[in-house]
This record gives sequence, structure tokens and C-alpha cells, in this order.
Amino acid sequence: MPKRALVFLRYGPYRSLNLTVEHRTFRLRGLLTILQRAGYPVILQQIDDWNALELMVNGEVVFQCKISDLDFGGDGKLDPLCEKARLAVLYAY
Repeated sequence: MPKRALVFLRYGPYRSLNLTVEHRTFRLRGLLTILQRAGYPVILQQIDDWNALELMVNGEVVFQCKISDLDFGGDGKLDPLCEKARLAVLYAY
């Protein structure tokens, strides 16, 4: 995958601390950091699917998981899902 490939990070609302369900980016910070350090421009897009996260490259979903499975905050280095997502973008066509 070219280093400048555009990555769409699509995320849905999720429940935080058993409060309201809203679109939040707190859990996405580590993933954003990992992708941007790898040289990929990332565009955030809100979707309606509850607790969903998708990475799209060239119109194809290359990675998906639940937002609540990501580590909260941090730089993403210790989160194994962030590394899986980076590799999925790297090997996308």
C-alpha cells in the first residue's frame, strides 16, 4: 500500500461509563497516532452502527472491531488491535 493512501476511520457511538451513547474519539487516539506515525492521512467519519469501528482503504473495509475493545487513550503502542489495524492498512490493495 502506498504510504500516502487515504484511510477512512468510520466509528459509531458507544456507551462510556454507563452514561449516554454518543460518538466519542477518546478510544480512537491510539489508533489515530499509530496510523499517522506510519504516514497515512486519516479522515474520521461518524456512522450509526453502535460500538463499531471500520478502517476503509480504496473503498474496501480492511479492518473492523468494536470500539470498546480498543485501549482508552495512550499512543497505541501497547494495544495489539492498533498493530493489527496498521498491518491491515499496510497490506490493503
